[in-house]
Amino acid sequence: MSIPGFGGLHPTTRRLLLSRTLRSIGQGALVVDFSLYLHALHWSGFAIGLVLTGSGLFGAGLSLLVGASSDRLGRKPFLLVYEGIVLFSSIAALLSAQPLLLSIATIAAGFGRGANGAAGPFAPVEQAWLAEAIAPARRGQIYSLNAALGFFGMGFGALLAIFPAYLNARPGFALAMGPEQALAYRPLFAVVGLLTVINLVLLGGAPGAREERSTTGETGPQTFQRDARARRGENRILCRLVLLNTMNGLAVGLTSTLISYWFMRRFHVGPVAIAPMMAATFAITGAASLLSGRLTGRIGIVRLVVRARLVGLALTVLLPLMPAYWLASAVFLLRSVFNRGSVGARQALVVGLVRNERRGLGGSLNAVSMQIPQSAGPGIAGFLLDAGQFALPFYVAGLLQGIYLVGYGRTFKNYNLPQDEGP
Repeated sequence: MSIPGFGGLHPTTRRLLLSRTLRSIGQGALVVDFSLYLHALHWSGFAIGLVLTGSGLFGAGLSLLVGASSDRLGRKPFLLVYEGIVLFSSIAALLSAQPLLLSIATIAAGFGRGANGAAGPFAPVEQAWLAEAIAPARRGQIYSLNAALGFFGMGFGALLAIFPAYLNARPGFALAMGPEQALAYRPLFAVVGLLTVINLVLLGGAPGAREERSTTGETGPQTFQRDARARRGENRILCRLVLLNTMNGLAVGLTSTLISYWFMRRFHVGPVAIAPMMAATFAITGAASLLSGRLTGRIGIVRLVVRARLVGLALTVLLPLMPAYWLASAVFLLRSVFNRGSVGARQALVVGLVRNERRGLGGSLNAVSMQIPQSAGPGIAGFLLDAGQFALPFYVAGLLQGIYLVGYGRTFKNYNLPQDEGP
């Protein structure tokens, strides 16, 4: 059975979609188990959040550098460097649990952050490369497919997160601490390393996509003025995007990065309960992403995002009020469908805000403006969880997302359709 939207794609596009799927498998396993692994190593909630905050800040700084550089130097070398970083970091984490070494590996590779298969701080490069061989009219569909494949891979990886519990099948494993419990999680880093090797081969053999430039080759004062006007318009819309992403990024950091740890602390459950729930959540969110790709052509990207995320906002506020794990799981699943099902559509909108020669920079600003505030979230959330505040992070996130949605709808109302390159 063919995947909808997969036909007629450039070979490089196909490789990028496949590499995201493989990358997301390892990320899905670690988004469930990584914080539980650190808990088993006697790390506090604040310490777990702090290292994830450091990882996000490192990634944000690197994103800004590599995105703009890839506009001049090409996309492929940067993604190969990223895969190499993940490979060496996974080997280090597999061989040692020494706190400093594990912290460095986590910060470098972004373990436990659950990026839906994106290439961490190199995601702007990945997004810009993907856009090069896709017609603007198909971006909403293909970027939604790209996101869906990431969710499906995350779902499969989440199922792999069950196995540490079976490697150490003793009562109380979910909350247990100690070297024996921690050792059961270590094989997951071998899975990440193996998938990374496959991706190195896959991306290394990708043919170069065609070079596109929005200029016609003309020179002179009129061409210079036209380019200057276009650049000023792009800069204005990018500044608004950065401000909106700051709100959204902090909301995501408060409620998503430590969600597995939140479930463990709030309901005293472990991988056996959390992993299947996360797997189902990712799988259904992937299906929602495919649906959103179709809907963008009917109602437009902006309307889709605002309507879906309004429902997600309500579910964010309801989640900490649930008295039982199964109820909280159901709300979390629905929240993910409405909040994250439109992520591909949002990415398609961003790459259409600027011309091809500035897409690396645009993607970097989009990523950094999300990553920096998102990086602060785990540290704050870990501190609040240690203090017994299990609901407050969600209420603050709900307020921030409300502000974000109002601004998003107003700012991008003239960029509503996937084929629009701007007003």
